[in-house]
Amino acid sequence: MPGFVGRSVPRTEGRAKVTGAARYIDDVTLPGMLHGATVRSSVARGRIRGIRFGDAVPWDEITVVTASDVPAPNRLVLILDDQPCLAGDVINHPEEPVVLLAHPDKQIVEKARRLVSIDVDPLPAVHSIGDAIEARTVIWGTDNVFKSFLVSRGDADAAMAEPGTTIVDGEYETGAQEQLYIEPQGVIAQALPDGSITVRGSLQCPYYVHNALVKLFGLPSHKVRVVQMETGGGFGGKEEYPSLIAAHAALLARKSGRPVKLIYDRAEDMAATTKRHPSRTRHRTAIDRDGRLIAMDIEFVLDGGAYCTLSPVVLSRGTIHAAGPYFCPNVRVRGRAVATSTPPHGAFRGFGAPQSLFALERHMNVVARTAGLSPEEFRRRNFIRQGQTSAVGQVMREPPNMDRLLDRALELSGYHAKTKHFARQNAGNRVKKGIGFATFMHGAGFTGSGEVHLASVVDVEATPEGRVRVLAASTEIGQGTNTIFTQIAADALGVDMDVIEIAQPDTGEVPDSGPTVASRTCMVVGRLVEAACEGLKQTLVASGLVGESYTTDEFRRACAAYRQQHGALRGSSRYEPPPGIQWDDEKYEGDAYGAYAWAVYVAEVSVDTATGETRVDDFVALQEVGRVIHPVLATGQIEGGVAQAIGYALYEHVVWREGRMANAQMTNYIMPTSMDLPTIRVYFEEQPYEHGPGGAKGIGELPMDGPGPAIVNAIEAATDVHINSIPATPEVVLSAIERAESDSVEAARA
Repeated sequence: MPGFVGRSVPRTEGRAKVTGAARYIDDVTLPGMLHGATVRSSVARGRIRGIRFGDAVPWDEITVVTASDVPAPNRLVLILDDQPCLAGDVINHPEEPVVLLAHPDKQIVEKARRLVSIDVDPLPAVHSIGDAIEARTVIWGTDNVFKSFLVSRGDADAAMAEPGTTIVDGEYETGAQEQLYIEPQGVIAQALPDGSITVRGSLQCPYYVHNALVKLFGLPSHKVRVVQMETGGGFGGKEEYPSLIAAHAALLARKSGRPVKLIYDRAEDMAATTKRHPSRTRHRTAIDRDGRLIAMDIEFVLDGGAYCTLSPVVLSRGTIHAAGPYFCPNVRVRGRAVATSTPPHGAFRGFGAPQSLFALERHMNVVARTAGLSPEEFRRRNFIRQGQTSAVGQVMREPPNMDRLLDRALELSGYHAKTKHFARQNAGNRVKKGIGFATFMHGAGFTGSGEVHLASVVDVEATPEGRVRVLAASTEIGQGTNTIFTQIAADALGVDMDVIEIAQPDTGEVPDSGPTVASRTCMVVGRLVEAACEGLKQTLVASGLVGESYTTDEFRRACAAYRQQHGALRGSSRYEPPPGIQWDDEKYEGDAYGAYAWAVYVAEVSVDTATGETRVDDFVALQEVGRVIHPVLATGQIEGGVAQAIGYALYEHVVWREGRMANAQMTNYIMPTSMDLPTIRVYFEEQPYEHGPGGAKGIGELPMDGPGPAIVNAIEAATDVHINSIPATPEVVLSAIERAESDSVEAARA
């Protein structure tokens, strides 16, 4: 009976997945289906002179699509609509799609792909953030800048000029990261005789794909249907990119008149699809004699790749989070996303915050040392508190309580005792131990007015059998959406969980509840599920068929009776912002998020000073995320996010050569295995958020933010060397050690 929220109930989709009954896109075969393939550019930038098709395959049997087959204006709709569906004139990055092929035989279409040659006259390319900003070669717009943001509070320049202040500068970098979802990108497209298009695929956001196809083909909304199949992970990588692969499959299906399956292999997926944005962050920080923050001047730059895609919204979140969980009266954050000649970067778990928070939490340690304070004491003096305002002017209405989190995290990890023990133990040892931490927060939901613009809708309906179907476009991609929606709905209706069923996300059936991104599924869409169910319950009670309390069987009989007497029994809920939430898009200030999750992460590491290898030996992750809906799933989200972030911090180095990923294989793109990971100890503080379902906040992106700086802070504690970039591969660590030794020798000579 009710009371499912807060319990670790069995996963609703678990049986289908473990028995093999769940159907992923590559499990689906349609009659007469063709297999698609993509021919891509091998150069970073250039002008197409021609396309040549070699002999040895039956070209008369192969469907060929080029830019001339794409409806004008040959653009994918997203934010700036600058990305062509297929390149027809200018190549702007390696791996840019130029030609599409389809044939019933996968081997023939693969052979044909290798026989297509693209003749290109090279053009100058841009391969770094610095070169993009200098704009000596302009590859996008007039200055290579996709988007810029300015956060300004107080007067940072005047504050830094005040007598008695100490100024601390620092520069930090983060690299790209591949999402490495279990199942690569894939779709099947059908073009029906009436001109309509149906796409089934492995994807996060059905309505993103729907909108892109409606605009590309100039079709009315009802003539495009997008169905999410079982999806083997996304992490943001299946947010916007499926619009491109869906468009390609649909073009082939339209031209051939047959269904087309287009599935990437792992190498193509890694080389061609979006990754986390590389970043460069420059900090200039002023503190007073007591070690309190007086001013923060932050320049935050993201490498967006060749096209805009989602760079503005990634930049937005990174810019807003750049000042972290601290109070500072004078803050200026200048954020820019710039163009380079790599495949476009896009969404990835954390959405810009891991980049800016890495820089901040590394810099806070540097500032603390300059102030003569411990990292712990410096943070305690500067934590933002209830009633104070953030960098964007958001008043903290609920207590962040970072002091409490820091106390508990340091106690759970044995931080103080280990710090002393490692200091004694490290002397003379080649392998040195260290412990470090990061304090941070993550906003849940779309930034600012984003949720208002989305105007998300969730419907629920009673079936003739007395069950209740939840109709939402939010997708299950491994994180447990279907299970928590079932828990929330069952509690709101006061019935057993087996009464609830979650409809497959299908734009022909479910309303647009917004994308499955931004830590919004539970907090925002889950609240809509809760409200829609409450509405259905009120309708049923008002009919007199049940009272305020009832058994599950009574509820089911009442639903059936209502349908017989009145017809459909439905509930619906549309997003309304919580009271008092206001955001000014032009001034870029106000309530950036309805709620924040707050966290302290502590990492313990061993560093081999001869090889530069770092191992994380222990990890404590403590977070306040409102009410925990499903403890096991929530713990799994944190464990998975920390594991992914350990890869980001230490292992996952994307090697770029002339804009192309040179290590696009899982044999040379190194990610941590279970043997490389520590025990990840997960703890929660619960402070229910009144506008979340059952009091819940968002959780999915939070664990990506803290591990990077916590680990590098621990490396610094172990080795006493400064590292300002991730991944901190053995080469990076050794270089820092050698640089420190050289500086020490020079200082001794002086």
